[in-house]
Parts: sequence; structure tokens; C-alpha cells
Amino acid sequence: MVDRPSRSNPLSELIGDFPERLRGDRWQPAVDVFETEKAVVVRVELAGVRSSQVKVSIDGDWLRIRGERTPSADADIERLQQMEIAFGPFERSVRIGIPFERNQVVANLDEGFLSVVLPKSAPTRRRIEVTKE
Repeated sequence: MVDRPSRSNPLSELIGDFPERLRGDRWQPAVDVFETEKAVVVRVELAGVRSSQVKVSIDGDWLRIRGERTPSADADIERLQQMEIAFGPFERSVRIGIPFERNQVVANLDEGFLSVVLPKSAPTRRRIEVTKE
């Protein structure tokens, strides 16, 4: 049996469960964050977004990813049947709770996925001298 959206709200027929990915006037791409032995990796699903449309920045412990996906103009749409792919500006912020080397962060957009690699900082050791009272 197929779940059909309620007829009482015509907009729900078009967008279904999509609103949870909308926040105000921006949409939020899906994000995975994982840790390897040497780095924290943030992977963002950005199908249809060009690298020139993406900005990655670091503000303290926060990794910020902003950009815009523009609709393709390759077809004359006569009537919309279903719409689930968001267009327009997007933004995601991810708090990185592990010390990392800010000057070695790299970002790569390939096959619709943005991968941001944040190399972990080497643990620092400090010897503390114990003085006599």
C-alpha cells in the first residue's frame, strides 16, 4: 500500500516529507562526520553543485559549508508532478570537537560529494617541573 499525502494540503502532495531538510530560506544537505586514525572527515551530499558555488570556512571549532544549487534550465516544465530536490542557498555548520590542524584542512568536491579532511593535531606533551616549597 502506498502512503499518499493528505488532499487537505495541496503543497504536501508536492513536497511530502521534504520540509525537515528546509530551515528558513535555506536547505540543508545531508552530512556524514567520521573519524579516521589521522583525521576527522566531513562528507556532504551536494549533487548538482559546482565547486565554484561552495564556500568552506573554519570559525573556531566550527566548520561552515555554504553555497547554492541552481536549477537546471534544460527542460521547459509544463506541469510539476513531484518536487523533492531543493535548490537555492544552503548552509551547514558542524562543530569539530577534536583538535585539528587548521592550516592543513583540504576540501574536494567529487561526484556530488564534498569531502573536507581535517587532520588531527598531534598530541602535545609538556613536562611540568615540580618545585620545592
